[in-house]
Amino acid sequence: MKKALLILTATILTGSIYAQKGSWTSLFDGKTLDGWKKLAGNAEYKVENGAIVGTTVANSGNTFLVTEKEYDNFILELDVRIDDTTSNSGVQVRSHYDPAGHQGKGLVYGCQLEIDPSSRRWSGGIYDEGRRDWLYPVSLNPQAQTAFKLGQYNHYRVECIDHTMKTWVNGTAVASLSDAIDSKGFIGLQVHAVSKPEAAGKKVYFKNIRIQTGSLTSTAFPRGVYVFNTIPNTLTADEQNSGWKLLFDGKTSGTWVGAYKDKFPDTGWVISDGMINVHETQGKEGGTGGDIVTKETYKAFDLSFEFRLTPGANSGVKYFVRLSQEEKNSGSAIGLEYQVLDDSLHPDAKLGRNGDRTLSSLYDLIPANKQKRFIHPIGQWNTGRVIVYPNNHVEHYLNGVKVLEYERGSKEFKDLVAISKYKIWHEFGEAPEGHLLLQDHGNDVSYRSIKIRVLK
Repeated sequence: MKKALLILTATILTGSIYAQKGSWTSLFDGKTLDGWKKLAGNAEYKVENGAIVGTTVANSGNTFLVTEKEYDNFILELDVRIDDTTSNSGVQVRSHYDPAGHQGKGLVYGCQLEIDPSSRRWSGGIYDEGRRDWLYPVSLNPQAQTAFKLGQYNHYRVECIDHTMKTWVNGTAVASLSDAIDSKGFIGLQVHAVSKPEAAGKKVYFKNIRIQTGSLTSTAFPRGVYVFNTIPNTLTADEQNSGWKLLFDGKTSGTWVGAYKDKFPDTGWVISDGMINVHETQGKEGGTGGDIVTKETYKAFDLSFEFRLTPGANSGVKYFVRLSQEEKNSGSAIGLEYQVLDDSLHPDAKLGRNGDRTLSSLYDLIPANKQKRFIHPIGQWNTGRVIVYPNNHVEHYLNGVKVLEYERGSKEFKDLVAISKYKIWHEFGEAPEGHLLLQDHGNDVSYRSIKIRVLK
């Protein structure tokens, strides 16, 4: 009894426990590929020792073995194995096929549960194959990056219920997505494309594939695990359980006022279509409406926000803004800044030192280390995130990937301030608490889905 109680307690603490309700239906009989069909590339699929074995073929695109049936709400479980750290695979859910896509070779698109044995360790993350790229890189949940084991079977579970998608690897909660783009589609097993002949012959194994449909209940994720929510200005049940609060409801100014003012600006900013929009005033810092700030101040927090730039636009999200008279500036209010910028067209990207004024950088202090593939094009929405831990460790994220970190108030931080534009302000960026700020830099920029979780 004591042993069973210890196991139950451990699984609750790690988030690995989930409900087992209803009956399961097998999608693979262990002997044939009945109920499945191959799409897109030329990789090989066959049955060996009760498993579906996919084998890479040189000069082939991504190849998929998919169910002949489509599914809407379901819980899917299967075991997967991959033996080589240079290999990659995935499991498609609620996915689709365009026979004319990929230059007539056929294109499978939709959400994929990643099988990633590389040093990146993003197994169980959610990738949007053929469409939006990464939705939930496992850098968003680093504690889950050790769940996958190379060279042995790993148990995958995914719940697709209404707008929510949640994944587990070997009982560890990995990714949580709230997304309304697909309501149904097929399930698929991927053999990744390879181009070099020496990469041919690599294998990936799938077995014990089973599904539940019908009346399903979503399993709660552990508190604190980040939810990537693409439905604007909403919070999921898991987000609410973790303490997230909306700072913008999509309709009213609510928690925001003008910097050094007691109300929301009458000009310069417009709330419409679920967005806070700052309007173009020929790139003038401070614009016509000026910056807007939260009424409340914050000490340690996890802040998430979406932003959309127009060509050549400049803005920023600032934190630890004190609004003190000694820090009052002729343009924008002073604070640590997550830079929001069109790096290609705005001249500020080429100023500063080593790119420390580019998108998602700590403005004029630390450059963001980001890959181009994780920057969404101008006119599309990007997700920014700033985490300030109670110990003053700070992290910036762009579209789920960490791009910089630093220790607020450390010697290294003070040394950077001493050679920046901020050196004229005493103890810049070291306030124990401060307001959050959206910057009016005189360009057309939109914000939405602004939410915060207080950390203690």
